[in-house]
Amino acid sequence: MSADVADAVTGVSLASALERISRPAPRKPAPRPVTPEMCMVNVDHRLRIVSASMEFFRVFERTSDGVTGTSLCDLLHPSVRDKVEQQLRLLVRGERTRFAERILVMRENGTTLSGDFLGSTVHSVGDRLDSLTVVFRPDKSDRDNQVAVTRKKILTEMDARILEGVASGVSTIQLAANLYMSRGGVEYHVTTLLRKMKVKNRPALISKAYSMGIFGVGSWPPRALPDFVR
Repeated sequence: MSADVADAVTGVSLASALERISRPAPRKPAPRPVTPEMCMVNVDHRLRIVSASMEFFRVFERTSDGVTGTSLCDLLHPSVRDKVEQQLRLLVRGERTRFAERILVMRENGTTLSGDFLGSTVHSVGDRLDSLTVVFRPDKSDRDNQVAVTRKKILTEMDARILEGVASGVSTIQLAANLYMSRGGVEYHVTTLLRKMKVKNRPALISKAYSMGIFGVGSWPPRALPDFVR
């Protein structure tokens, strides 16, 4: 290669390099800022509420004095409480940095809201865990169509055992043997449950129990949560 050709090639390469250097680097999209309109809450390593946004107080129908220092999980529906607490504990232990769950939250007026729960960690100097941040995004359809739920313990201990058996597909004869009852006694309790839950048959009874959160999410065999058993 002649000197003139080499100089030309070098000049082109140098020009290309200078052009690349001078070209502004592509910008990464900025993270979505946290605003007062977001339903956000900060909790400490014990999962107790430290602070929250105004939207959080509006959606949950709570006041700052009423929730600060209390457990965040206490505001969740019993059917999802254990599952979310496990996820938050994983954040505290550093076994993960974020999680997302579908949940139900309890409001002060006795209604529930469904939506997405997004949790992440906040670290201070030295990478020490400072707090956990959780954002709740209610389903749009639920903002106007909230589901009223009872907070009363509506089941006796026997009701709960029979409801669990029916949900597990156990026959009346087997239920009677397991609970040391007559077949007629089991049928009487099932009829009472149908009347109490205002449904017409066993499949509807189980569907209603799940919709009310009587059974925990993801558990098998179904177990009635203590919040509903007196």
